[in-house]
Order: sequence, then structure tokens, then C-alpha cells
Amino acid sequence: MKNYVENYPRPQLIRDSFILLDGEWDFAFDENSSGESNSWYTGFSTNKTIRVPFTYETKASGIDVQKVYDCVWYQRNVALDREDGKRVIINFEGSDYETKVWVNGKVAGTHRGGYSRFGFDITDLIVDGENLITVSCKDSLDKAQPRGKQRWVRKSHDCWYVQTTGIWKSVWIEYVPEVYVASLKLTPDVDNSLIKIEGTLNRESNCLVAAEISFDGDFVSAGSASMTGDRRFSFTVNVANRKYPWWVMKWTPESPDLYDLTIKLLDEENEIIDEVKSYFGMRDIRISGENVLLNGVPLYQKLILDQGYWEESHLTPPSEQALIDDIDKIMALGYNGVRKHMKVEDERFLYWADVKGLLVWSEFPATYEFTDDALENFTDEWMEVVRQNYSHPSVITWTPFNESWGVFQIKHDKAQQDFTQAIYYLTKSFDKMRPVICNDGWEHTISDIITLHDYEEDTVAFSDRYADKYALLENETAFSKRMFAMADGFEYKGQPVIISEFGGIAVDGQGNGWGYGNKVTNEEDFLDRFGRITDAIKGIPYCCGYCYTQVSDVQQEVNGLLFENHEFKFSPEKIKEINDR
Repeated sequence: MKNYVENYPRPQLIRDSFILLDGEWDFAFDENSSGESNSWYTGFSTNKTIRVPFTYETKASGIDVQKVYDCVWYQRNVALDREDGKRVIINFEGSDYETKVWVNGKVAGTHRGGYSRFGFDITDLIVDGENLITVSCKDSLDKAQPRGKQRWVRKSHDCWYVQTTGIWKSVWIEYVPEVYVASLKLTPDVDNSLIKIEGTLNRESNCLVAAEISFDGDFVSAGSASMTGDRRFSFTVNVANRKYPWWVMKWTPESPDLYDLTIKLLDEENEIIDEVKSYFGMRDIRISGENVLLNGVPLYQKLILDQGYWEESHLTPPSEQALIDDIDKIMALGYNGVRKHMKVEDERFLYWADVKGLLVWSEFPATYEFTDDALENFTDEWMEVVRQNYSHPSVITWTPFNESWGVFQIKHDKAQQDFTQAIYYLTKSFDKMRPVICNDGWEHTISDIITLHDYEEDTVAFSDRYADKYALLENETAFSKRMFAMADGFEYKGQPVIISEFGGIAVDGQGNGWGYGNKVTNEEDFLDRFGRITDAIKGIPYCCGYCYTQVSDVQQEVNGLLFENHEFKFSPEKIKEINDR
């Protein structure tokens, strides 16, 4: 893409310059949570430093302590200038869980949530020259927090891992004009060759919003909208032109074509107020009967579960290149997509998924109780994430719930069923395009796709289980561990069916690490079992895809196709051959 800047944390809303604050910060544990009452925000004494954005629990941070601390502090001096007509914004891509920011001892803002981006305007708090930025992060083992695979007890267990505390994604500063583009929402209309461009300004304004679209360096088209004391804009632009008069360049895994987009704000004298760069893909995702259609064509999804953990940096990718390498390895294994499991990944991953044509299911980290606080925490942050990642063409499915986590009585409890339906309709109100799966893997309420998790290793038993489609999907028989496809009061209505977790095969020789079912002894045994169970799923005539568990080993869970250091465990060519056949 022309509109790409290496390491830029927000790849669909780019400005010419930014200051990346990743790197060394002063750091302190606040064991009594007394730092604020002791005015640490004006500066604190410490002999510790940390490498942001890696959390103190990781080797990459330079600290490598797994003990649970409820409050941690960061500070750093940053050279800034007060430029005329410019605002200064500090952005946090992800900080877990309650983050408070001070600049030169004055409060810049607070944010609650571990996975969504947030930012504060610090213009009125800075001085020319050195500025002290201080950050406190409060975290806990509270099960009402969306926490995904982070443990809620003090020791890791089963498939829950070391907690992630504090800043775990990039921190960065950008200079913006007094009036600027704050957000974009890009919606393709493939049938009519249109892109709908919506967005918000930081404040009401009288200006012109002008869009210019190009493809592969060639001008395609332009459009605009006049702002008359508004903050929100919306207009459509035709993306067909004389060079491409009968079709648009569609985004698919095989041909992930992307359009560059430049947005300018112009004043009454036609002078540029703000300019941002973005991109989009023209693709249509919809449900038709028992199929998921991509651009009107049935899509068979060969997905792999991706928890996005690394050996020395846990939830934080070591680098942008590490994200690229992971995508290349996933595709080399013969998969056309990932189910991002219990994590909101670095947006640079979604950029490279867009560029390389990797399908993505976006799943939200679970809470682990059903309380008023859990419902509020979940709903607020889920919608922040949906808004944040909406415009990425690679994201084709929203998955707010997994395996009844946080809604443990969903099979029969009406309140929990109502909550999943409310999230479904709220998501569909914002995004009319994508399928939404409520309670991936287990008892579904309302759901655009019926997804089942089944770690059966006996292929005969597996095939027998799925022989009678309607007995399985209409709750006459359980499909796995006495689990049923539908919650009480709900019925199968002919939706597509996908086996969205299976496999999880571990090999002997990795200590006490675990996998699903019996361990195999070597690569030959692994490929035999992997091939038989994958072929069995492909043999289900009403199934339109699968998701294998998983990309890499994660701490005590050693059932990845890659080791924890993300090196191949098995021959990728042999696994690809099985996926392709």
C-alpha cells in the first residue's frame, strides 16, 4: 500500500509524523496503591526501568516478575513543542486495566478497559522542552473485567496464563490541527461499486471533507461533503472509473486488492486544515442459507486458532516483523484465516492480514462472572473494539462470546440468553455486514453461524456423531462433553455450520505441558492423526469450514503447530498438503 508507514500504530488513520514512545520508562510497583495519595504523579524515585510496551511479567520488559501487583507506575520525560495551531494527543493502543495519565503533574485523563485504544489531548498541559509524563495502571484478578486468557487466581491453570498488567501496546504522540479527523468508518458496497465514507471530527466545523481514491498508484475517483456546523460526515464515492469501468477490484484471500484513500479537510479558502491517509478493501461478506459468501461466492474457511502469545513478551508482539512472520507461517501451513482467540490484536496485525489476504474472526476477551459490573464492562469495551476495527476487510466475523464464559448458565438462564441477544443486535446495528456468533462452540442463542468445538480424536466416533445433521443441531444428541448446539428455547434455522475448535494435538517430550486427548509420540503419528481428523471434518457435507487448535504453544499448553518461540514444530509443507487436499 502507498498509504503505509512502518511501525505506525494506527494504520487506517495515518498522519505524516508521530512520536513513538515505546522504549525505556522509569517503573515502580505500588504495593499499597498509595502512589497517587503520595503525589507520585509529580515524579517518583525508583531504581527500576521497563521496556514499554512489554509488561513487567515478561522477559522482554527487562523485569520478568510474574507476581500479581494491583498497581504499577510509569514515568518518562519527553521533549515536546507547543506549535501554533496544533493540538498534541497522546495515544495508548492498549493498557490493562484502569489507566490514569498525568502530564507535568496535571491529570490528562483516565480510561477503563484493557484492550481498546484511547487517547488524551494534552496540549494545555505541556511546555516547550522536557515534559514529565506519568502513568498509573490499576489491575486486579476481578472476574468482572474482560480478561480473556489472563488467569484470575495467582497461579496459571489449564488454558489460562500469566496475567498482563499495565501498558502492553504502543504509546505514541501525534500533532493534529485545531480541527481534525478523529475517526473513519469505511463501508464497501460491492454491488454498486461504492465506498461509504463516514467519520467524525474532534469538534463541530464549517469545512469541506474531500476524499481521493487511488488503486496501485493510479487515480480512481474523488468525492466530498460540506460540513455546516457538524462533527459527523457521510458520503459515498464510486470506485469504478474508465480504467476499471465494469468491475471493482475485489478483496479476496487469493487477490487481496486494496484501495488507497486520502481525506483532506479544506477551509473556505480551500486551504488544507487536516490530511489523513487510509485504505479499504471492496468485499462483501454475507450469509446465504448454509453458506458464508465472500463476494457472492461460497467460502470454505480453513482457520487456525491464534491466541497471539509469544514466549518472551506474552500478549505483546515482539515487533511488527513478528506479526508479518506469523501471518506468513500461518498461510504456509495452508490456512486462509485465523480465529483471534480471547484477544484484541495489535492493529498492525490486521493491516498485514488485509495486505496478505488472511481472514480474521475478531473475538473479545471474556469476563468470568455474570454481574452488573461484568455486563457493563463487557458492553462498553466490546463496542469500542468493534468501532476501532470495523474498516479492516480481513475481519469477516465478530465473536463476542466463547464457550459460555461469563454466561455459564446460558443453556437455560433467560437473563444470560437476553444479554447475548442484546450484544448480537447492538453489534448488528453498528455493522450490518458481518456475521455475529453468540457463544462460539457451545449452546447458541441467536447466531449467524452455528459453531461447534469438538476435540474428539477417534475419527470413527467423530464421523458417527456428525452423520445425522438435524439430530445434532436440534439438540436430540449432544456433540461433545454433553454439550448441545442450541440453548433452551432456541432452534437451528438452517445457518452455516463450522467446527471452530478441534485437534489440539500435543507431542510427547515437552515436559508437563498438555494438549487435547492422548499425546502422540512423533511427527509421523501427529500427521496421521491430524490428517484423519481434518479429513473427517471435510467429509461433513453440511460443514463449511473448520478451525484447528492452535498456532503456537502457549506457556503450559503445548498443542501448537509452532513452538512457543514460533518456530515450526512440524513440516509446514506436509500440514499444508493435508489442508489443501
